Amino acid sequence: MKLLLGDCLDKLKELEDNSVDSIVTDPPYGLSFMGKQWDYDVPSQEIWEECMRVLKPGGHLLSFAGSRTYHRMAVRIEDAGFEIRDQIMWIYGSGFPKSMNIGVKVDEKLGNKRELVERPKSEQRPNADNNRDKNKDIGGFAMSDNKYKSVGNSEWEGWGTALKPSHEPIVMARKPLSEKTVVDNVLEWGTGGINIDESRIVTDDNLGGGATKGSVLSIDGFDRPWMHDGEKMKEFSDKMKEKVEHAQTLGRFPANIIFDEEAGKILDEQSGISKSTGGRSGNKEGVGQNGIYGQYKGEVRDENPGLGDIGGASRFFYCPKTSKTDRNEGLDDFEEKSRSDANKMMGKSGNFKTGSGNDRTTEFKNNHPTVKPTDLMLYLIRMVTPKGGTTLDPFMGSGSSGKAAVRGGFDFVGVEREKEYFEIAEARIQYEQDNPYNEEKGQRVKINKNSNKFFSF
Repeated sequence: MKLLLGDCLDKLKELEDNSVDSIVTDPPYGLSFMGKQWDYDVPSQEIWEECMRVLKPGGHLLSFAGSRTYHRMAVRIEDAGFEIRDQIMWIYGSGFPKSMNIGVKVDEKLGNKRELVERPKSEQRPNADNNRDKNKDIGGFAMSDNKYKSVGNSEWEGWGTALKPSHEPIVMARKPLSEKTVVDNVLEWGTGGINIDESRIVTDDNLGGGATKGSVLSIDGFDRPWMHDGEKMKEFSDKMKEKVEHAQTLGRFPANIIFDEEAGKILDEQSGISKSTGGRSGNKEGVGQNGIYGQYKGEVRDENPGLGDIGGASRFFYCPKTSKTDRNEGLDDFEEKSRSDANKMMGKSGNFKTGSGNDRTTEFKNNHPTVKPTDLMLYLIRMVTPKGGTTLDPFMGSGSSGKAAVRGGFDFVGVEREKEYFEIAEARIQYEQDNPYNEEKGQRVKINKNSNKFFSF
């Protein structure tokens, strides 16, 4: 385990060639997010070239990216010498719209009067901070809050400038093989493949679909001469059933799309409830029993899941969003800071504003603005890293990837430029080491919390 404080371009040069098995990282998206100076651009081609140098031949790189700048991220990774293999999409429902209300600005410019009307109950958030007075206005313009919204009469009322952010693409790239085949490369370096079985989604669905019926395989719309030979058909059917039973035990084949809980609920609302044909006995809820595709409370099945199960489309893919516990555990001795404090630390001045114009006062011990769920990072690390292998994060941030590596039994190398975030990452990873997490039970096993630090920097 090694944590390195400093610019990743400098620190990567301290690592040996072909020394890590995978790279899973959440780098700057080039959006100047929340005014952060470190987010002014996506990582340079030179950084990705250093990443490729330290990665073993056939090793995979998984890099989060922004929806508006994914193309720049992917091109620089490809120009550094990587092969773009796929794109994984992480879809979530908790994004906050950052759209300018054109109608408000038009009324402001033209001096039109706006009025406050009470929002429908469906638009009111039950736990929102309702701290604006109904009659309060700023500069002669009534301001919206949770209970009331301002309404104008111009033709531009209801127009905006942006959509609600609800997905982050992940570049899936691979360093070219050094051997002639994937098999030879895996035997030589231990890299080159994807750990399909460890990435499967546990399910109660019958993965054979409608193809298997009794002892004979039925393939609608597909006909070959051997299918009319009873003995050959039975042999083929038995092999197919064996494969289906194997997959049934392991779970659904991993896909290149992942939902968070809120996005899953939204998808279910849009897709409606569906029921597949056939069926087998069983009575379980949700996608799986543990892990990243853990039990999904938004879906309730009937007495006959499996083939014949009832549920929404999201039962196939699910990942929880970052919880307050996940974000802050291990940081008991840290001072709480608001996001505005973090902004000033990064060289900016002024406070962050809420959508209604108030100063944002929420405080965090982990004030990094883009904390990824540990479960999500572990899922991605397991997908592309051999068991016990070493994974690298050159943009470690507050350390979710390091937590995930410890939880999954992987070695880890992390680099972070900002001392504030480095110390948070250090404490979170240390806590994970000192308090192992039981994935099956979904709880920690407490051990020596005050043990010596296990990493170097």
